[in-house]
Amino acid sequence: MDLGVVGRAVGMFAVTNVDDLLVLALFFGRARGVARIVVGQYLGFAGILVVSVVGALGATLLPEQVRPLLGLVPIALGVKAFLRRHDGADAEGESAGAGPGVLAVAGVTFANGGDNIGVYVPVFSASGQLSVYAVVFLVLVGVWCAAGWFLATRPVVARALARRGHLALPVVLVGIGVLVLVEGLAG
Repeated sequence: MDLGVVGRAVGMFAVTNVDDLLVLALFFGRARGVARIVVGQYLGFAGILVVSVVGALGATLLPEQVRPLLGLVPIALGVKAFLRRHDGADAEGESAGAGPGVLAVAGVTFANGGDNIGVYVPVFSASGQLSVYAVVFLVLVGVWCAAGWFLATRPVVARALARRGHLALPVVLVGIGVLVLVEGLAG
């Protein structure tokens, strides 16, 4: 297994799921048990992964010289994220009541995964190591769940992330897009 690919997968997962970590913390803060949140998170992320792999396989049908241009997708998402305000109201609305169910968590996770898909498709289409990315991502979903639970039990940390976490996302998305463009055009 290529440790460079593992490192890139870890980094990509972390930066594309910063917002999801906050949503998880909100879910865990309202849940009576953790199992529904964890199962829902895995279901939602599995949906993101399937759509990304199918999209990447379809992208391989594109001429090789066009594939680096897929890097424009995360750049556009980064610009959009920079221009949009993140107030978290939609995530809180989904988790109201006695606590979120498995399908509510899965639905919010999947709906919140548009930026993930936009980043994963071009990276997956340029990489011959889809299985490495998939395994690393699925392991990290569990780590993310543990981190979300940890944050939910520390309100001061959760408030700080809610105030500043949205600033890093646009920069990182644009960086990933530029990396896809540069690596694709250089190769």
